[in-house]
Amino acid sequence: MSIDSLERTSTLDPAEVAAHYDDLDKFYRALWGEHVHHGLFLTRGMSPEEATRKLIGVVAAEAKVQPGSTVCDVGCGYGGTSRVLAREYGASVTGLTISAAQHAYACAVDPGTENPRYLLCDWLHNDLEPDSFDIVIAIESSEHMPDLAAFFDQAARVLRPGGRLVVCAWLTRDALRFWEQRMLIGPICREGRLRGMETAGEYQRLGRESRLIPISFGDVSRQVKATWPICARRVLGGLIRDPANRRFLFRDGGPNRIFALTLFRIWLAYEVGAMRYGVLTYEKL
Repeated sequence: MSIDSLERTSTLDPAEVAAHYDDLDKFYRALWGEHVHHGLFLTRGMSPEEATRKLIGVVAAEAKVQPGSTVCDVGCGYGGTSRVLAREYGASVTGLTISAAQHAYACAVDPGTENPRYLLCDWLHNDLEPDSFDIVIAIESSEHMPDLAAFFDQAARVLRPGGRLVVCAWLTRDALRFWEQRMLIGPICREGRLRGMETAGEYQRLGRESRLIPISFGDVSRQVKATWPICARRVLGGLIRDPANRRFLFRDGGPNRIFALTLFRIWLAYEVGAMRYGVLTYEKL
């Protein structure tokens, strides 16, 4: 495995993940807007907004979202993807987030709406009914789960037979060099409050063990990595233009502020091939 299993599973507290996103709420929304995930840049000149919507479109196609589909959006963030699937695809969507700040924002976008509905809860300890969803999606949230096997177990539990799980995941190359692990992947995981990063093969193996059969895997690393130079430029521009941003990111006592600098580490990890990005699709037996 890319990171020792004890390092990946014993030190990550879900409360730390929630605090990370709550603390960086303003920063994340300024950086990404309501879609806190990579963009899929398929053509030259595509805007970040177009690219993030393109990734949602790929996920919807892999999941076979149709009008009336019941969808669980695990780690829904600010609810951007949930709203697209509800409004444009006609799905009935339940979004889960562990962040109180993200939950409050998502609920405030459409006060009183029942679709999507947003739950503030930990995916690994949810009260959703078994066999209650046609589709489960997880766009860059599985990395924050302290137990990846339990993540798949929950997906298998709430999916109906024949239902689909689509996971967009931060991955690693099969054989990392020592310096890549120590200087790139390890720090990215610590500073981003990630359990760790596995290979695509590990994701597929754990899915099978939860009775979720791998259907397809797409490595879209080349198409998503343009996200990070864009983010880096936005961060630098914000620091130059606004003293408030400098105070926010560099004030004392801010344990999550280092992640702003980690953006550059992620950019390098993609460039050297240590970090990968995959879209994995499974079907429940």
